[in-house]
Amino acid sequence: MSSNGSRTYEATTPVDVAFIGLGVMGFPMAGHLARAGHNVTVYNRSSAKAQAWVDEFGGAHAPTPREAAAKADIVFSCVGNDDDLRSVMLGDDGALAGLRPGTLLVDHTTASAKVARELYEAAKARQVSFVDAPVSGGQAGAVNGVLTVMCGGDVDAFDRALPVGAVYARAFTRIGEVGAGQLAKMCNQICIAGIVQGLSEAIAFGKNADLDMKLVLDVIAKGAAQSWQMENRGGTMVDDKFDFGFAVDWMRKDLNLVLDEARLNGSRVPMTALVDQFYADVQQMGGSRWDTSSLVKRLV
Repeated sequence: MSSNGSRTYEATTPVDVAFIGLGVMGFPMAGHLARAGHNVTVYNRSSAKAQAWVDEFGGAHAPTPREAAAKADIVFSCVGNDDDLRSVMLGDDGALAGLRPGTLLVDHTTASAKVARELYEAAKARQVSFVDAPVSGGQAGAVNGVLTVMCGGDVDAFDRALPVGAVYARAFTRIGEVGAGQLAKMCNQICIAGIVQGLSEAIAFGKNADLDMKLVLDVIAKGAAQSWQMENRGGTMVDDKFDFGFAVDWMRKDLNLVLDEARLNGSRVPMTALVDQFYADVQQMGGSRWDTSSLVKRLV
């Protein structure tokens, strides 16, 4: 067994992997793969970021996604959105062009179910397996190796991904066929949007009533109002601190994926649509890079 801080890894057979995208999530996720004993080659649009990763974790970096993926048995990706995903996967320099038949592609980007299905078909044409596997848990979850991973894809592809991807996850679960992981992540974001808005209103209400809101939150967190957001962000919301990772810009991207999918499947998501507009207000306030708990800024 080996460890990375508090994270301990089970002994495993080393696998040749590539990791494409070294943002706030991908950088530590790829690091867990390296520290668990896998042979990791990384690609990032900024080569300086890729070199910084190599300096910290070892391994190697490549100048294109295709070259990063060429010798890998499993390729992981974690980029920004549908267009970013297509840019690193498709085309002459894309990862798919470099993959050998039998390779597995696991995408951790939060993207649309449509692009997941598109890449599944493109991969299948090259005899490559594909799993859409968006994550929840934020930057802290990635750093600590305790992400929740929601997967869509064929059973055999998921079974291959599980023991490797589990090094940065506390839950790595197949939801259903390709696209199901992305749809489950949309459910996750719907829940978060409503919870953070409710928490914001409670904090604003309590402050207007001259309550000690840290004490109130400590008390009600022991009852039915308890949530991860309350326990991890309630106090920082009271303190007017909003630099804890997942940015408003990214949440709006995710909620627009929800709204697009809802139009396709006939779902009614009025609360989600409203909170999306509240996040637009936060952007107008200059809070594009504040974390998602900044909804409270509209109210206090």
